[in-house]
Amino acid sequence: MAENNDAQHEHTFESADAGASATFPMQCSALRKNGHVVIKGRPCKIVEMSTSKTGKHGHAKVHLVAIDIFTGKKLEDLSPSTHNMDVPNVSRREFQLLDITDDDFLSLMDDSGNTKDDVKLPDGDLGDRIKKMVDDGKDVNVIVMAAMGEELAMDAKEAPKGS
Repeated sequence: MAENNDAQHEHTFESADAGASATFPMQCSALRKNGHVVIKGRPCKIVEMSTSKTGKHGHAKVHLVAIDIFTGKKLEDLSPSTHNMDVPNVSRREFQLLDITDDDFLSLMDDSGNTKDDVKLPDGDLGDRIKKMVDDGKDVNVIVMAAMGEELAMDAKEAPKGS
């Protein structure tokens, strides 16, 4: 019986590792403004939160207003303060911009010399700014934010000379 159990656990671990590090649980009452949270399956940044007591025997509820970090959409959630909510693991990495492809993907390189070609040139001002810096012959570093299997170029700056 015990052998069977181990095999079952091992199997679960292997199949779960793809999404296991994408989020971690946190009690609602421990969430903070400007922190991150998952609402409706989307990684969000909390912009507003308030706690309300509901009646004499009711539990405190936390009202969250958050902005999807990739789409900029506003999402809201109401949850008992003692409940756990998922918090996305958000990473920010800086890459050196090598090129912009014809179909508007950024060709990037990390510090170890690995190239990455799956981040799209952002729309709007940031995309225009990146194009202008490249057109002006500047070395550009692009900051890429990643969470829950999605990535987005967040910012760009001129790379320091001699790097």
